[in-house]
Amino acid sequence: MALIAKEYRGELADLYHYGHIVAVDTEGKILWQLGDPNRVTYSRSSAKLMQAIPVVESGALEKYNITERELALMCASHRGENFHTEAVLAILNKAGLSETHLQCGTHYPLAPYMEDKLKAEGITPTSVHSNCSGKHAGLLIAAKALGLGIDDYYTSSHYLQQRATEVIAQICDYPADEIILGLDGCGVPVHAMPIYKFAQGYAKMSKPETLGDNLSKTISRITAAMLKNPEMVDGTEGFTTELMQTFGDRLFCKSGANAFYAIGIIDKGIGIAMKMDGGASPIVPIAMLETLVQIGVITKDEADKLPTHKPMTIKENHKGEVIGKTIPEFILERLS
Repeated sequence: MALIAKEYRGELADLYHYGHIVAVDTEGKILWQLGDPNRVTYSRSSAKLMQAIPVVESGALEKYNITERELALMCASHRGENFHTEAVLAILNKAGLSETHLQCGTHYPLAPYMEDKLKAEGITPTSVHSNCSGKHAGLLIAAKALGLGIDDYYTSSHYLQQRATEVIAQICDYPADEIILGLDGCGVPVHAMPIYKFAQGYAKMSKPETLGDNLSKTISRITAAMLKNPEMVDGTEGFTTELMQTFGDRLFCKSGANAFYAIGIIDKGIGIAMKMDGGASPIVPIAMLETLVQIGVITKDEADKLPTHKPMTIKENHKGEVIGKTIPEFILERLS
């Protein structure tokens, strides 16, 4: 692992954050690196683009008249805002299903204002508020469209989960039997492999013609839906939303829990993946922006203008006083 950022309190560097960053081409050649590109880790929700592929393949989008906004939501770690939960219910209703069929578990919305609203109104969150409910809704309608069981759609033995593992293995150019499976927070399988292989998967998705005609069309459909509706993938104030709103002509991206993040550089055949070893997700925005600057995808001026950049570099106490800052402290090693 390598130093990614230092968190200062006054003039003293009080906290140190370590992790790994790698940028790879479609052949798996490492272009830039920091830390260990072979670090095996779970991609978590950064794999949702790939997990949506079996849903598109199932024909459910056509059968149930699913919109691009709803497809984008199937790739989301959404914040439980009203437009998110309403879209989840719309997806289910179109297929004659309901919230009771969701097996994603329950938590308060990730959007603080929505959490506060529910608590103030004494409303208990339900499955639609889960940040993964869009993915689960997609899996449910795919299972129904294919005439498969809908009670076990989330289990590793279900066709849709097995197909997702096959697709991830193909896109990331990694043997399916070497992928380490675990369970995500929402109960579906998650996939672990060396971080550089997952970056390769994003590189291939950024140039989908490398994956053959059928997969190319499916992936292009998914990324186009995300880029046109980035707020569905994250939320109104999310870093992922902001990146795709601002730089959607250059990249697509997706966060994963515990500080995993991945970016595909459109038409360049370059994928970037990052993992903070301590799971410090608040460090991700400044680290990924610094990475994009060093690689030459965006300029320093562009990075500094993003609203989420400055809040991540300024630390305040409970009185609202500025007491420190968090600064990226790395230089990527360029290998080619």
